[in-house]
Amino acid sequence: MKALFINIDDLKRKSILSGNLDGDKVIQFIEVAQDTAIQNYLGGKLYGKLQDLIIAQSLYDAVNNDYRVLLEDYIKPMLIWYTQANYLPFAAFTVSNGGIFKRSPEGTESVTREDLSMLTAKVTDTADFYTQRFIDFMNFNSTLYPEYTGNQDGDMYPDREVQYTGFVL
Repeated sequence: MKALFINIDDLKRKSILSGNLDGDKVIQFIEVAQDTAIQNYLGGKLYGKLQDLIIAQSLYDAVNNDYRVLLEDYIKPMLIWYTQANYLPFAAFTVSNGGIFKRSPEGTESVTREDLSMLTAKVTDTADFYTQRFIDFMNFNSTLYPEYTGNQDGDMYPDREVQYTGFVL
């Protein structure tokens, strides 16, 4: 079983995505962003610890308050913005049995490649900002989270630098 660190409502409330967005169209982008970006910065052990706490429904127990703060104040904002960065390039497309289609509701204008590039870059910049906040927090508070520095053998080690990379089309 796998737990997502945010839900569709978190994403809709705290992002540029429309409140009437079909959750089925974006849920996989939450998982991809969590697996690729968030796990990269948390490392395997801390990522696993948060997964376990959520699955066991014990994240909100008093003894786990530090992990709740980490998730609510640092990880969720990162994940919300990385999810958008992953979703935006695919937002206009539908893949179905009949092929790949680009949606364009009546009375609207499709964004240009430059518009999409600018928007995705801005969203990624915001994700990078929240990631730097997380890294700064962990640099001063890593003793509260022994899993952050406890990776070994085949575990994924946490990346401790923000990978400032632009979006390219």
